[in-house]
Amino acid sequence: MWFILIVSVLLALSAAGYQIGRNRALSAVSGRPAALHSVPGYYGGYVALWCGLPALILVVGWIVLQPLVLDQMVLAGFADDRLAAMSQSEIQLLLATVRNIARGVGFTSDDPTIAEAAERLRNIWAIADGARFVVAVCVALAGLSWARTRIVPQLRARNSVEKTLRVLMVICSVIAILTTVGIVVSLFWESIRFFARYPFFDFLFGLKWSPQTAIRPDQVGSSGAFGAVPVFAGTLLISAIALLVAVPIGLLTAVYLADYAPKTVRAAVKPVIEILAGVPTVVYGFFAVLTVAPALRGLGAEIGLTVDANSALAAGLVMGVMIIPFVSSLSDDAIAAVPNSLREGAYGLGATQSETIRQVILPAALPGIVGAVLLAASRAIGETMIVVMAAGLAANLTANPLEAVTTVTVQIVTNLTGDQEFDNPKTLSAFALGLLLFAITLSLNVLALRIVQKYREKYD
Repeated sequence: MWFILIVSVLLALSAAGYQIGRNRALSAVSGRPAALHSVPGYYGGYVALWCGLPALILVVGWIVLQPLVLDQMVLAGFADDRLAAMSQSEIQLLLATVRNIARGVGFTSDDPTIAEAAERLRNIWAIADGARFVVAVCVALAGLSWARTRIVPQLRARNSVEKTLRVLMVICSVIAILTTVGIVVSLFWESIRFFARYPFFDFLFGLKWSPQTAIRPDQVGSSGAFGAVPVFAGTLLISAIALLVAVPIGLLTAVYLADYAPKTVRAAVKPVIEILAGVPTVVYGFFAVLTVAPALRGLGAEIGLTVDANSALAAGLVMGVMIIPFVSSLSDDAIAAVPNSLREGAYGLGATQSETIRQVILPAALPGIVGAVLLAASRAIGETMIVVMAAGLAANLTANPLEAVTTVTVQIVTNLTGDQEFDNPKTLSAFALGLLLFAITLSLNVLALRIVQKYREKYD
């Protein structure tokens, strides 16, 4: 709440600073923009950046450092001998308990020291939030005032603003890259811990997946089997069914909307199809469980086939319907982007409309179509809710779509849910699955990129 309030105030002050800087620049040259070094908008942007950017940097830094400072203040309220007898994980659990009680999310404690620490933390939060707001506003006003005094006709406002924006774009790019690197490194690190406990080749080529293990020495549990083949087989089976549904329907829909449908029909049908992409996946899951799965079981009984209550076919069919908009919308955009000169040239050579579409338009639009199919495949591989509700949790190694299977994402969620420690093979196996899935999707991306580059060179 406080963060939203601070950002809103900073945006309002920056907007005011923009108008102040622009008006001051115009007034300095008696309303003659030609006498300025830069257009008036750059002077306004100069003041707006000095007003909002330093304050925003301060707020972000404050938010990052505040938990570290407050944790030390909370620990200072406990006896040193008590903290010395606790491990690092127990100290982190203690801090989490204090924070939860301070937030009032239903946690309680019979320990008066913890209750006192939570009350103290709640008071510190209130003071810190108010202080952050006041300091941010003061910094913004100081920046606005200083930048306003710098507005003179000779100020190279455009150079300063564009340089600042260029630095911001570089910072955003670096953050995106570092985020990707951080994800990969975390996957590698936790996967290495898993493979130290379970052989790599047994994981990669094992035919049995049963991750149940004992999480405490006094607990009875299975030693666990972490063969990933059944999990990835289920993922590929459901994704293949979904793509067999979505790619033909989506591509033919895109061809019809781009080349056959009247403009009025296209304007009405395309938004309706794209609504499918906005339906929550849990709704698709309910639809699969309550409608599609019983219908498949009834149809199978009539023709003498046994269809499980949870089946790969039910999940794949519904998932295919869900990803149709990804294929149709992006393919439609790719087809519509093909230059009309190619169509007119084909018509001039005597080709029919269908021949033009098959032999000219679709090959020329192939890079966009491959991208659409790849995006749909990634969406299908990463789907979890539909699989949990319609395909089940059983890791069966089968190519029969009428049986229950599971997927990588479902197992990742299952293994990271509940009372699990991150030093347990069951939990660490989720990171190994994620790393292998990352490698597979990366390979698909590289393959699709090669296809796109090959055909783009031919039709550029």
